Amino acid sequence: MSSVAARRAALRDRVRAHRTAAAERRAVSRAARRVRTGARSITTHVIATGADTATVKGVVKALQTAANKARANGLKGKRARIRRSFNGARNVVKTVYRYTREQIAQIAEQYKPRKAEYKAVRAALLAA
Repeated sequence: MSSVAARRAALRDRVRAHRTAAAERRAVSRAARRVRTGARSITTHVIATGADTATVKGVVKALQTAANKARANGLKGKRARIRRSFNGARNVVKTVYRYTREQIAQIAEQYKPRKAEYKAVRAALLAA
């Protein structure tokens, strides 16, 4: 027989897990909608594939490197200027690049991952 406190703790843990899962689903669907409507950051494109957070970070860094090489070869993303806080300095203007689905597919063609999770994300990016 379990105590009332144990049942409440189990219910609380289950609710937290459901809330976290729902937040992840919302993030994926929001990113997918944004990717369909226009040029977005590489991170948004990778999140739209539904990958977990650790995989997103690894793939994004690799794709940014591939994008820099592609930019040297003529693949131009849409330039945007954002204001961010960097190392304690506020409102630093930074130039970033936004890419369409087709441009991300071209970048992903150059990317040759080794991990199975990364290969799945690459396949999803190429299919888009």
